[in-house]
Amino acid sequence: MLQNLTGWHALIILAIVLIVFGAAKLPALARSVGQSVRILKDESSDRKAEQGAASTGTAPAEAHDADAAFDAQLTTTPATVPKPLTRSVPLVGERAS
Repeated sequence: MLQNLTGWHALIILAIVLIVFGAAKLPALARSVGQSVRILKDESSDRKAEQGAASTGTAPAEAHDADAAFDAQLTTTPATVPKPLTRSVPLVGERAS
């Protein structure tokens, strides 16, 4: 899908981004995109490490501790049932009782 993009396409997209966001917002936009890419890369490497550990049969200690803490919370926390929703204002066309 993106194989046919050329330098002209990138230039046009950059011009549109400049018009939409303005020159003052571009550094902040680039910073946030960079942070998002960094977070995505970190998460994907963490996932690969977890999958590698799962395939060898040894789980990381942090994941095991987190799972144990979550299981303990489930067994000690009582189940709560939310209250039913009630309307205090009548709907349009409905008479107040």
